[in-house]
Amino acid sequence: MQTIQFFKYQGTGNDFVMIDNREDQFPKEDLSLITKLCDRKFGIGADGVILLEEHKEVDFEMVYYNPDGSQSLCGNGSRCAVMFAKKLGIIEDNTVFVAIDGLHKAFIQQERVHLLMHDVDAVEQIGSDFLIDTGSPHYIQFVHALDQKDMIKEGQAIRYSTRFAEDGVNVNLVEPTEGGLKIRTYERGVEGETLSCGTGCTAAALAFGLSNDTESVLLKAMGGDLEVRFKKEKNCFTDIYLIGPAKPVFEGVITL
Repeated sequence: MQTIQFFKYQGTGNDFVMIDNREDQFPKEDLSLITKLCDRKFGIGADGVILLEEHKEVDFEMVYYNPDGSQSLCGNGSRCAVMFAKKLGIIEDNTVFVAIDGLHKAFIQQERVHLLMHDVDAVEQIGSDFLIDTGSPHYIQFVHALDQKDMIKEGQAIRYSTRFAEDGVNVNLVEPTEGGLKIRTYERGVEGETLSCGTGCTAAALAFGLSNDTESVLLKAMGGDLEVRFKKEKNCFTDIYLIGPAKPVFEGVITL
């Protein structure tokens, strides 16, 4: 049996098991182990597992797994990885790292991680809804009375619809408020509602920006507040930053 040290981090309630894998000790071939670590009854409990690994050209590589073993970009996870890298002494307040969708820049300012996302130049409108890929595909639907919605029922209806059943999609219900947007997210891979989703908040902010004269959107997720800043020209978005806190929760060791 193998014992591994882990660290638990959360970004606005989106929580992750963080492992320093710079010595390549984690058995990545066993995807069932990812599910076990994420299990809130029989494991550590998390929305995903993040391995921080060496990279020859940049500060580090972030390898992210959903609880079912699938991989995608995770915005909140990326922000947590930046804070974790600082804790490990790999970086100070500025970094360039690699995720599944390529290079990202980030910096830490006043305990908030500013994560530079990739440009978005393709937005599909589906009726009055939007499909936007911000590293992970997100379905955005603007609604009223968000707090009263059955997020599991409504999320599954879209995620398992004919179009999205095979590859999956993250479903975001969004309600405009006086101060910005309220948002709830059903995440594929987790197959349930999470307290926050960084790529989902980014997609929702861009969808809102399509028809509103703004380049900064405040979002209130169930687990806390995030900010998305961007530059817009027609339907193209550049200089997209996901901004918010990322904090350690606890650390320990587990026998695999």
